[in-house]
Amino acid sequence: LRAVPPIAPAGAAALPPPPGALRPATPGPPAPPAPRPAPPAAGWRGAARGACHPLGPMFHWGKWKKRMGASASSSKRPVFDEREDVNFDHFQILRAIGKGSFGKVCIVQKRDTEKMYAMKYMNKQQCIERDEVRNVFRELEILQEIEHVFLVNLWYSFQDEEDMFMVVDLLLGGDLRYHLQQNVQFTEETVRLYLCEMALALDYLRSQHIIHRDVKPDNILLDEQGHAHLTDFNIATIIRDGERATALAGTKPYMAPEIFHSFLSGGTGYSFEVDWWSLGIMAYELLRGWRPYDIHSNNPVESLVQLFSTVSVQYSSTWSKEMVALLRKLLTVNPEHRFSCLADIQTSAYLSAVPWGDVCQKRLEPGFVPNKGRLHCDPTFELEEMILESRPLHKKKKRLAKNKSRDNSKDSSQSENDYLQECLEAIQQDFVIFNREKLKKSQEQTSESVSAPETTAEAETEAEAETSNLNMCSSVCSSAGSS
Repeated sequence: LRAVPPIAPAGAAALPPPPGALRPATPGPPAPPAPRPAPPAAGWRGAARGACHPLGPMFHWGKWKKRMGASASSSKRPVFDEREDVNFDHFQILRAIGKGSFGKVCIVQKRDTEKMYAMKYMNKQQCIERDEVRNVFRELEILQEIEHVFLVNLWYSFQDEEDMFMVVDLLLGGDLRYHLQQNVQFTEETVRLYLCEMALALDYLRSQHIIHRDVKPDNILLDEQGHAHLTDFNIATIIRDGERATALAGTKPYMAPEIFHSFLSGGTGYSFEVDWWSLGIMAYELLRGWRPYDIHSNNPVESLVQLFSTVSVQYSSTWSKEMVALLRKLLTVNPEHRFSCLADIQTSAYLSAVPWGDVCQKRLEPGFVPNKGRLHCDPTFELEEMILESRPLHKKKKRLAKNKSRDNSKDSSQSENDYLQECLEAIQQDFVIFNREKLKKSQEQTSESVSAPETTAEAETEAEAETSNLNMCSSVCSSAGSS
């Protein structure tokens, strides 16, 4: 359990006062092409934390790529055998951007398609020593089964002798924790859109029987346009109908009261409502600059149970009555009375007029757009990887070749650590390789091969059904938008 230190009140407002309602992006004259954006803060726990570094000078993506050895303009692309599993050699490593308790993150470019991704890599031996293999496998299991417009989606997973790899969407706007540290003041309009987008993400996760258990600013990444995406599933859990979770899991300042009650009394446990409490805590923090409860990682559970029953949340008099009413429903201590599904959110006075179809399609203009010319992460991560890391990623190929030569020269029966070797072999055997690109191609080919002559209306219906898993908005937003 880790607590993020309270954020001091923000300084001068970085954004204009909020208008009265969410506004769709209005058409206008075409804007000149923007420079390619800088790399993002990492999409995993701890990726953009620690000391707050001031934003550096304007960051020129093209020059940086050339300096790092990437060649986006090259006309020669390598051709890989489609039957071959994706592996480390299929990617160009560009730079390190973050680290967390479960691994490190870097920006990569797939050599054949030249698409950019974020790649998280976790050392197998360290995962074994810290008893984290189960969490990594659970995260992979979850990410391989889900895809949504407001999640950070998994594209590939693979392994080598040293590491396990996850390749996911690259989001260029940094995480909300980083922007809080940069004293950005988020307006009500901006936070309202985050609430809508995260409500859609949480509602989708509920439909997949998933409790995230770690919704917080650190785990909300922004894309170039400023839309929010939920990441970090390494403490998420899957519960089926009628089941309840009981583990004490999460980040204490964002954990719902029933999690602590369950830990103390061993009662009925908790369910999806805990994520909506965390969403309320996060929204309050974005608006005010600090959280509604003064909770830290070293607070005893007993004191927290008492705190929730004695301390009342104080709301700013400058916030609209509708926003306060919504936050009260999200921060209701009793989970039975808490807003905890999309239908609840949609019926609130604050969000009843939201065009949910436009939210799903990212047609609403975010109130805060990250600066495309700046690097939204701590620049020291790159220095640590190049200078301090004992097994730097850019020297992996040479290191593995040397290790293989060394292994062949000694008797494998004389292993110094039989247990470690057994665990490494178990990981090698049980790790599930994943390729969403190949999966999508296979689904498209299957759809084409079985399709018969059909009317235009039937074809459109089938196309909508195929993409429903991407955003889970085809049914939710059509009804919400028409109401």
